[in-house]
Amino acid sequence: MPKVSEEHKERRRQEILDAARRCFARHGYEGATVARLEEETGLSRGAIFNYFENKEALFLAVASTYAERMTAIWLEQGFRALLEEIVHADTDWLAVQIEAVGRIRTEPEFRRQAEELDRRHAESRPDRAARLREHGLREDVPLDALAIFLAVVANGLALRVTVGDPVPDLDVLHELVLTGVSREGRGNP
Repeated sequence: MPKVSEEHKERRRQEILDAARRCFARHGYEGATVARLEEETGLSRGAIFNYFENKEALFLAVASTYAERMTAIWLEQGFRALLEEIVHADTDWLAVQIEAVGRIRTEPEFRRQAEELDRRHAESRPDRAARLREHGLREDVPLDALAIFLAVVANGLALRVTVGDPVPDLDVLHELVLTGVSREGRGNP
């Protein structure tokens, strides 16, 4: 039997993640049954769960991939670009992420898997922190506090978008952020 290349495996894994994201967005976490995941991916449950331990692990991988993408936008293009990305995000997917927060809070196994994923990503935090400092952030405030503040603003915007509240003027919001976190009261976080 021929061996499958690592490139093929990674491509298949990404196809599963993309299809699962669509399924979770369309049906919510609970509604994205294994049968619906099979239908959306075009694969059997055995093929899907050959790549992911279970539905929780698949969901967390989808959410993690999305979070990594948003972090990359922030670090590479700046906080204003992240705000713009949030405003144009799929509100159904944003709603599923909010649903996941509730699951992390109330379901021990889901929380355990989320914590394990977070531990695996912890090693990249120092690099991300250094890249944030390059954006001209204040040095009189711990970087972790600045990152949390910026995440609170981004998450708050995502929540507003999800529930259909009016989107604030992003230029004004960004200016407020800049005056709070930049060394000179201005900059490009």
